[in-house]
Amino acid sequence: MSVYKDEKRNSWYVKFRYVDYYGVKKQTTKRGFATKREASEWETAEKMKRNFNLDMTFSKFYEIYEADVRHRVKETTWENKETMVKAKIIPFFGERKMIEISAKDVRHWQKEMIEYKDEKGKSYSQSYLATLHAQLSAIFNHAVKFYDLKNNPAKIAGSMGSKRGGNIMFWTQEQYKAFIECVMDKPLSFYGFEMLYWCGLRIGE
Repeated sequence: MSVYKDEKRNSWYVKFRYVDYYGVKKQTTKRGFATKREASEWETAEKMKRNFNLDMTFSKFYEIYEADVRHRVKETTWENKETMVKAKIIPFFGERKMIEISAKDVRHWQKEMIEYKDEKGKSYSQSYLATLHAQLSAIFNHAVKFYDLKNNPAKIAGSMGSKRGGNIMFWTQEQYKAFIECVMDKPLSFYGFEMLYWCGLRIGE
């Protein structure tokens, strides 16, 4: 038994041992559960995660994915990825088991993303849709490569959107000079645009 009653706090807690990815024996404890059932449910999900059992939910696997990947990319890159995943992917796949998510499920999610429109009737751009799919596929690829998931349902379903996302327009030097003359009386804007244009910087830089 690994679920216990804390009589002093009138709550339940979980304590169990496990072997980590490197074969090291460890122990974990989680306190503060209001009921024994809540404690048992947490224990089951946590054991699946720590034993890398892909019968776990997508949300639980994402925690593993974060631990594996976050330190390998720039913090801003991870933050952008995390924002996208938590807003557009986890709400749909979060409580589904990894081994049960099919290409059909991914296609259904794609349909929702493609048909989405905001309060102004604006839909997602083709490049954003392509990026969303790439993020989902990356998570499944990680499960296939390192945790023995049979296949990547996002890859089977096929991509959506377009990485090109339409034509990108650039100012010629003559066009830029005509524009910059209009903001010469606004020093902050003038110097900001001068730096962006002549240094070839993007807004994020």
